[in-house]
Parts: sequence; C-alpha cells; structure tokens
Amino acid sequence: MGFQGVLPILPTPFTSSGAVDESSLRRLIDFELDVGVHGVSILGFMGEAHKMAESERKLVVQCVVDQLGGALPTWVGVRAYGSAGAIEQAREAQELGAAAVFVAPIDIQNDQALYDHYAAVANAVDIPVIIHDFPESFGTILSPDLIARMANEIDGVDYIKLEELPVLDKLTRIRSKAHEAFGIFGGLGGEYFLEELHRGANGIMTGFAFPEVLVAIYNAFREGDEARAAGIFDRYIPLIRYEFQPRIGLAYRKFVYHKRGIIADRFIRPPGRLIDAYTERELTGIIKRVGLSLDARGVQAAESWSR
Repeated sequence: MGFQGVLPILPTPFTSSGAVDESSLRRLIDFELDVGVHGVSILGFMGEAHKMAESERKLVVQCVVDQLGGALPTWVGVRAYGSAGAIEQAREAQELGAAAVFVAPIDIQNDQALYDHYAAVANAVDIPVIIHDFPESFGTILSPDLIARMANEIDGVDYIKLEELPVLDKLTRIRSKAHEAFGIFGGLGGEYFLEELHRGANGIMTGFAFPEVLVAIYNAFREGDEARAAGIFDRYIPLIRYEFQPRIGLAYRKFVYHKRGIIADRFIRPPGRLIDAYTERELTGIIKRVGLSLDARGVQAAESWSR
C-alpha cells in the first residue's frame, strides 16, 4: 500500500531576525522521531515555503533529510506558477533525498491543463507525486473525476492530500473511481481524521502541534481498536478544532512548539502575525482542559489517555 500513517506538515523555525533556524529545525525532527510519526512533510503553507528564497528551500530540505538519516520519508512541497518551475523544485527535492513531493495545482481552471501539469511533473521525477487539493488556498478546484483520471492514467501520481470541503463526500467519490492502490491523505487540521480513516484514508498530513495525538488515533484504528481511536479523537477535538483556524493556525502551532521547548522563537514572516496575550491564555486553557501540558517536555504518552 505504499506510504501510510501520520506525516505532519512541519513549520519552518526562524530566528528572531527571520533567518532559517537550523538548530530548532533539527530539534523539531528529533521530536517527531520520538513521537513515532510515519514521515514528515515540509515546505507546505505552514512551512512558509511561499515566503522563502530557493536557497532557503534547499537548506531546509538538506537539514531535514540529514537529521532523519533515512529513518523516515521526507515529503517536500512544490508550488510554482508553471510546470517548469514545479519540475525544477521537484527535481531538486529528489536530488536532496526527498521520498515524494506534494504538488500544488497551477492557477487555471481547465482540467486538461491541470492534467498536463501533473503529468509533466510526474514524468520529470522518479519519486511519487502527491496532488495537493486545497482550493481555499490555491483557488483551483480539482474534481473527483479529474483526480481519478490522473490517478488511473499518470504513472507516478500515486497520492492526494485532500482538503476540499465537503471532504468526506469527496474522499468517497475518489475512492469509488480511482484504482485501489491510490493513496488518500487527509489534512484540514485533523478535524475529520477519524471519519477519513473509516472511509479508507491512508493517513493524514496536517500541522497539529500535538502530533502524538494523531499517531495514537491512527495506531489504535489500524490495530482494530476503533473504540479507543474514537475516544482519543473525541477527547482532543476541541483543541484540534480551535487550532485549525484559517489564516492564524500557524501562529498557534509555533506558539505551542515554542512553549514545548522545541523551537527557539515564534517568528513568522510577514504578512503572518503572532497571537495576542488573550488568545495565548485562551489556547493554553483549552490545552489544559483536554489534559495536555505546555510545560511538559518531550512526548506526552498515550498511556495516560483514557477512552
């Protein structure tokens, strides 16, 4: 079945002056390894890839691949105005050791042009291509029929990160049209993770800053303990819901990773903004209410979570 599980979308840590913070990035990778994730996804929206120079993109990929040391796959985000730029980014990611690339659509509402774009990228690399379906951010709608056609006809287009609402209906429609091995990963902060698993999702790619929760849900579900998976999901959905607020979710996640001692600074490149003091107290209160802590260091063990 290829790739499965929890592959968190990681933020890119920056220093207080806005430079890529390699030390914090390496600590973040070590933390994800301790959590037991099944891979990592970098240079997506939450990674602020659209605000970075090409040399910085390269630095981030090199750092992550090196720190993982082959222990887990690295998926790298690709977004460009045209196919030539996307191919260049995908090839570079492959050369630097990426296991796959998740590719944004080009800004055109034409099925054949979109098909040709993904075919061009897939034909240019030897690693899998993941379709990134997120029309709220990209402005381009990929129909279930187009997605299934690309899955069935283009060698190398092997997965999708699915983030168009109503996501569950779309997931089922794609599952009914695409070949059985086509991999579907959820996103959207994890709000629909349990239902996505029930509908046949392979896993999830999202930026939730307590990834151990997502790993516990996934592992329980795959072990056949659906009651425990549902219990964990239900316990933490207030935090999952709150953290996944459009246009400010990155600020929440950097706040949490900073408070957990994983990244040194919360800096977000403009036009992003940090959360205010009231929101910090509000978020901290929700984290405490669901039984997690910002003061504890390291992974917060699933054994302490009741059904």
